[in-house]
Amino acid sequence: MIKILIVEDELAISRLLQINLEDAGFITQMALEGNRALKLINTEKFDLILLDIMLPIIDGFELLEYIKPLGIPVIMVSAKGQTKDKVKGLKCGADDYITKPFEVSELIARINSVLRRTGKLENYLEIDDLKIDFNSRSVFNNNQKIDLTTKEYELLVLLIQNKNTALFRDMIFDKIWGYEYDCDTRTLDLHISRLRQKLGWKDKIITIRKFGYRLEI
Repeated sequence: MIKILIVEDELAISRLLQINLEDAGFITQMALEGNRALKLINTEKFDLILLDIMLPIIDGFELLEYIKPLGIPVIMVSAKGQTKDKVKGLKCGADDYITKPFEVSELIARINSVLRRTGKLENYLEIDDLKIDFNSRSVFNNNQKIDLTTKEYELLVLLIQNKNTALFRDMIFDKIWGYEYDCDTRTLDLHISRLRQKLGWKDKIITIRKFGYRLEI
């Protein structure tokens, strides 16, 4: 299992991130200030660190200098959204930078992207009897290969990456079809219907009326 350290001094935000990340299948631990984060990094193994900049005692940039030689991927999470702050964070060794406020679904997508890019994420995923091989973009159910179109596969991965999280229709269209696509709701509904049928997930892919869809795992 992927273990993530959340370094965030606001307890409410930290707990909200913890709840959502654990719902997405990650193991998490929190540190509300830099010294505590430093102790945890020295005593435990983490696959990724979410790092706020404005921290008491030791700020995020100082902590990043310590983390960088350890080879742990870091995503900086900050209210400081100016270009100079983002450039500084990336130059100091952060693997990504996301500005508050943000959608949890975007954060999870960025986490998975960084984990995959840094070789921390397994090349396959298993849910119940379903197995996804990310290298070959193949899907198997009870060891039987399921033929999915490119869009069906991408839609399935998006749902899994954001499991137990409600996804707006517009967000799904943006991620799968892109901004330029003429959003025809029947196209999305048809792809969802085909996924349910091919995977046998009629009770797992939930329709949220006038909103979108949620994968319940």
